[in-house]
Amino acid sequence: LSKIKREVFMENKKLSFPAAFWTCSASEIFERLAYYLGRSLILIFVTTAVAEGGLGLSDDMGANMQSNLTAFSYLGSLLGGMIVDSWIGAKYTTPVGMIIAGAGYFVGSISKGPMGVYVMISLVTVGLALFKNGPILGRIITDKEHMDPAFSMRYTLVNVGAFIGTFAVGILYKDVFAKNGVLGFAPCFQLAALSMVLGALWYFFVCWKQLGDIGSQPFKKGKTAEEKEFDKKSLTKEGDVRPLSIIEKKRLGAIVLAACISVIFWIFWYLAYLPAYYYWAKNADWVIFGYTIPSTWLDAANSMYCILLGPVMAKIWLVLAARPKGDMSLFKKTGIGIGLLGVCYGAYALLDIVKDRTGHVSVLWIVLGITLSMTLGEMFFSPLGHSFISKYSPSRYLGLMMSVWGLSNFAAAKLYGPVYSWLFGEKTQFGFRTACYIIIAIAIVAALILFVFDKKLSSLVEEK
Repeated sequence: LSKIKREVFMENKKLSFPAAFWTCSASEIFERLAYYLGRSLILIFVTTAVAEGGLGLSDDMGANMQSNLTAFSYLGSLLGGMIVDSWIGAKYTTPVGMIIAGAGYFVGSISKGPMGVYVMISLVTVGLALFKNGPILGRIITDKEHMDPAFSMRYTLVNVGAFIGTFAVGILYKDVFAKNGVLGFAPCFQLAALSMVLGALWYFFVCWKQLGDIGSQPFKKGKTAEEKEFDKKSLTKEGDVRPLSIIEKKRLGAIVLAACISVIFWIFWYLAYLPAYYYWAKNADWVIFGYTIPSTWLDAANSMYCILLGPVMAKIWLVLAARPKGDMSLFKKTGIGIGLLGVCYGAYALLDIVKDRTGHVSVLWIVLGITLSMTLGEMFFSPLGHSFISKYSPSRYLGLMMSVWGLSNFAAAKLYGPVYSWLFGEKTQFGFRTACYIIIAIAIVAALILFVFDKKLSSLVEEK
């Protein structure tokens, strides 16, 4: 144990991230502030009565519109990945994408019906497709052992924006911008648009100076030290495109497989919010110290926990990496994350039992317990996906593989709306607790499978 502590101490002394890492990660504060403000608000905006400033549509419509905003923002990234891999440097596409997404949020502020919301979703999709900060960070950090800690710290900065967006929107639309019984949805969407414009200016005037040549060319033109070694072994002539090595092909397969597994994780994660917004909106006490807690503060609590846990998890990954047998694999960490999501649904079922027996459940149990468990599961998985890809993806496919990872979010986001309707919706055949038990059983089975097959899965990325 003392040997590990010494190794961790030495590793901490060596661990430092370039200025470009911090400035580029900070740019995501602006992007996530706007995204989570819009994503949280859309559920309420769509379902609020027209007289109060909303669209007056059903809960199912609100869930599906939010899932579309989430889903297509990830689907569009496939095209963006191909662009930055082959044609234009991500350094240039990223600020342009922020401007386009900002235009989308502005359209949301003037929407008077479903069509306006769909236009907003379309523009945000295009903008975020071009926002390729993740792959750039994967080339700023070159030491594989530092990538998990680096992306965990990046997740803290990402969630600073997410926290501000979700916390502020709950006060702004309900209290600050509301006038004469009309809630302040429009100014909130305009605030999201402004955040994206400011983020683009930050990227152009601050990040560019720190990046230098990083991201100025398509990723296929920049090679890692390992890829240069592969070039020497293959005896490929200069200018020729070297065929992928066997280990590179296996690594691409491992990334795609990990993305497929993550669909299960994200369905459960996204789905966990909807009972809180809808079922517990009617069955829990949302008044704390005389103030009615806005439902968007559940997202804010998640972001706050991510901010607090980011440095803690970075330290944990350093400790694990210093062990003689090294860190846990991504597949084991994913299994733990899915298991923790199962705990969330177990807590939901327990609260439902308490509600039936006492007739009262405080929303604090959801904020302090369930949301914390969700976030801990997220920290075992979400920040590490981009790290995994940065470590193992061939450079020529870096942007595309980041987008494939996002594609799992697209699949999950498209599925969690219908899954919600099937398990928890108005026409469901299940009771609330039964639906929770079904998810718990699936989570346990998925986690066990990942642990049992961990060695075989991990062998796909490590060169013998």
